[in-house]
Amino acid sequence: MRRVLLSLGLACIMAGGAFADNRGPVTNLPLPRFVSLKAAEGNVRRGPSLTHRIDWVYKRRNMPLEITAEHGHWRRVRDRDGAGGWVHYSLLSGVRTVLVEQDMVDLHVRPEETAPVSARLELGVIARLGDCNPDWCRLTAGGYKGWAPKTALWGVRPDEIRE
Repeated sequence: MRRVLLSLGLACIMAGGAFADNRGPVTNLPLPRFVSLKAAEGNVRRGPSLTHRIDWVYKRRNMPLEITAEHGHWRRVRDRDGAGGWVHYSLLSGVRTVLVEQDMVDLHVRPEETAPVSARLELGVIARLGDCNPDWCRLTAGGYKGWAPKTALWGVRPDEIRE
């Protein structure tokens, strides 16, 4: 009986069934997933413990990061450039932010290309992420609010809908 169940589980994984939904072994939250850097500085280590070497230090509070793995109190993250390592979970926040990937992105008052522009965001701006429809996300940055095309942002999945 056990062998049959293992085979069924493997079949579900291979077919993209319920078992293929990748979840973190510690939090049971989806992997990968986006978070932000809560601290002003965060050590990025080669492995999931204080004994591992620090490879570099993130120095931008609220920077969006993607969690790709979990181990105890540690999360393996990667940034927009694909660089990554292990960060202690206490340095991370579930508050969602995005990084503007195009220069002078228009923030529209509605999620429409023809809607009036309320502000423009420079390349590299970090904005707080609000609602997202299939093509647009609502952002808040520097006291301004508006809708930006999802294609201009890093820190949100192309198929992600947020309400």
